[in-house]
Amino acid sequence: MLRLLLSLSLLLAAPSALCAPHRIFIAGDSTAAAYGPERAPQAGWGQALQTYLDPTVWEVRNHAKGGRSTRSFIDEKRLDAIAAELQRGDVLLIQFGHNDAKFEDPTRYTEPGGAYPQYLLRYVQLARDKGATPVLITPVARLLYDFGSLLDTHALYTQAMKQLATREQVALIDLNDSSTRWIRALGEQGARPYFLFVPEQNKADGTHFSTAGANAVACLVVRDWVALQPTLKPALKRDIDCDVRSAGQGADASKPSRVVHERDIAITQPGPHGGAGPTTAYPFFADDTDLPFVLRKRVLHKGAGIGLHPQHKDEIYYIVSGRGSYVLDGKQHDVAAGDALLTRTGSLHALQQVGDDDLVVLLAYPR
Repeated sequence: MLRLLLSLSLLLAAPSALCAPHRIFIAGDSTAAAYGPERAPQAGWGQALQTYLDPTVWEVRNHAKGGRSTRSFIDEKRLDAIAAELQRGDVLLIQFGHNDAKFEDPTRYTEPGGAYPQYLLRYVQLARDKGATPVLITPVARLLYDFGSLLDTHALYTQAMKQLATREQVALIDLNDSSTRWIRALGEQGARPYFLFVPEQNKADGTHFSTAGANAVACLVVRDWVALQPTLKPALKRDIDCDVRSAGQGADASKPSRVVHERDIAITQPGPHGGAGPTTAYPFFADDTDLPFVLRKRVLHKGAGIGLHPQHKDEIYYIVSGRGSYVLDGKQHDVAAGDALLTRTGSLHALQQVGDDDLVVLLAYPR
């Protein structure tokens, strides 16, 4: 534990914007690697990592490469390339496991209980010899379901890495766990857009990520890294509200989350407050009286309007499409798609549809 605390203490002295940034080196496989635009939408979480961090404080150097294992990455001198640049205050993120399991390829395969942790230890020792901080990252989960259950294809490698982290007191990010929970929270079909399921490219790949998936997994990495080292928070450039460890737990069954279709709730009405013409109202979640707000959509068909009336509550109109003439406290305003109208208690207002197209308005106000 003392060694781990000393190692993490290097991160406490994060450089200010006035200093040269420390570097984050990534040693890993295709799930972390960077891809050019010709490979779009394929992306690795490592290439999304910099978007979460202030580059004046932390600069990402992504050495991850597709198809590599702990063994082949070293045999190809890729760890030597990192060693040539790594220095005190830097961080080495280490994620392998996908290709270490390829037992049919002796140039990549490592036994989870033998060569795999032995090779991982070489990465850890290199970082420590250079005065840098090693961080082990368990292999990210695959989108692979069987009979409705998500399969854990990395179990032995995840376990071996955790054991090494405990034995050698190395900081560890359990990406296998967090990504598994993330996939389960999305569901098998909901997770597909985050992986390379691209019909137009004839791809159905549950191992590699789309741009959306790379960003989501990078968020998981940074979130757990900040949990290990809270002093990283000032360097964040994006939110990391992607914690799914407790997703769905403690939900009130009497207040279910759900989706409604406006076609099922449409109500044809005359214009409210003495307004002219036909309108269609959509009272979203009208039965959820515990909500602190009301959300409605109203379509003012040709010639329709909301008549002049005093306002008894704060209310927002958002113009979704179409054009209208809005009167607020005696002043007329031409309004169109993208305009938002705030009417406070005590004001007078009216809205009239203009032109040939329906005027579609989204309304929100406190209950």
